[in-house]
Amino acid sequence: MPKQRITREMVIDTAFELARSGGMEQVLVKNIAGKLGCSVQPIYSYLDNMENLRKEVEIRAGQFIREAVSAALVPDDIFRSTGKAWLAIARREPHLFRLFVFQERQDIASFADLYQAESGPGMAGTIAGELGISLEQARELHLNMLIYTIGMGTIFSVANPGIPAQEIFARQEKAYQAFLQYAEQGTDAGCKQKEMQKEP
Repeated sequence: MPKQRITREMVIDTAFELARSGGMEQVLVKNIAGKLGCSVQPIYSYLDNMENLRKEVEIRAGQFIREAVSAALVPDDIFRSTGKAWLAIARREPHLFRLFVFQERQDIASFADLYQAESGPGMAGTIAGELGISLEQARELHLNMLIYTIGMGTIFSVANPGIPAQEIFARQEKAYQAFLQYAEQGTDAGCKQKEMQKEP
């Protein structure tokens, strides 16, 4: 029987599956070779270095997570279902979630930078339309929920034996209601203050 021809795509696929099942620390040449049933030589022939392979795995993890979140969205409840989808991924794919969250983000010097980097285009407009709030209120709500959900997802992905999903989602809903109220009150207060400053 002829030996299987090892391709670069097979190497990346195998590295991704190792990271998915056991974390990036499992992405080693010997482990990849073992999974593919070959010597380490074909693996090295496709790698400039391990750092480049890890970057490929990080990119694949990001694509996987975004596709999973998109598939779980509820059309008439985009905002809530997005948050729930992220927590569900943290529960189902803890290694990939941590890999995605702990990637270094370049050029982030403020929460505004973080929001710009992590929020999808037009998301604030979608939230504003769904909830009947202003764009400013929608951005404030979205940023706070983004920070909170990443934190909750990280806890979800590292807790053992694990916090019940019902408890996690209930706490997320409480945070949503509190942040929505804060966004509405905060921007309303800001508008009133500006109006007062205009008065003679």
